[in-house]
Amino acid sequence: METGRTKDRGTALLIAAAILALGMILGGYLLGNGLVRAHHADRSVTVRGLAERNVTADLAVWTLNYSKQGLDLAEVQADIDRDTQSIRRFFASLGFPAEALAPAGAGVSQSYMNGVQTVTVSQRLQLRTTDIARARRAVARQFDLVRQGVVLQEGSGISYSFTKLNDIKPAMVAEATRDARAAAEQFAKDSDTGVGGIKSATQGYFSVEARDGEQAGYGVADTPFKKVRVVTTVDFYLD
Repeated sequence: METGRTKDRGTALLIAAAILALGMILGGYLLGNGLVRAHHADRSVTVRGLAERNVTADLAVWTLNYSKQGLDLAEVQADIDRDTQSIRRFFASLGFPAEALAPAGAGVSQSYMNGVQTVTVSQRLQLRTTDIARARRAVARQFDLVRQGVVLQEGSGISYSFTKLNDIKPAMVAEATRDARAAAEQFAKDSDTGVGGIKSATQGYFSVEARDGEQAGYGVADTPFKKVRVVTTVDFYLD
């Protein structure tokens, strides 16, 4: 009887050992397979995609600064009023509505030279229009104002803006993403792999600059012809 119990215990131990061994083998397989999957999941390539689009500005803002100087405030103010009327007639003759031109600031200062007091009155008018072609014609004829005695001071200039960026953002982001995938596919081809889905992506900021690359400034006229640019950074999985 004792021998039978010993034999049963031995059989049970063998079965337990076999189950333990099978469990270790299965666990090792699953662990190894998991490591392989993790390794593949970590395989990725980070690339950048570019999208550019030429656009035309849809808003023009022209600021005109001018001033007059003299000994009597009333006379100087009268001179400024004449310049203001000359400017308004100039824009009216070009077909701009009266409301397109609005006051944007004024100032009065006094100074003394050799005991004589002089008064300077400055005025600022601003043209705001979506008629870009008409605005460009006005700038081209600004010396008509000079011939009428209106002297535009430093700081006078026109700026062109593109305000419909939100309308083209989705299409440009998609274009930049396609460009990034093309770069990833070339990398994958060179490394004998394939490109999977997107692991992560970062959209860069949109820039709107002059198409010819120049920046508006003193002595440099702004241009209504702009270039919109965006760069996206995309991390693609590799198969």
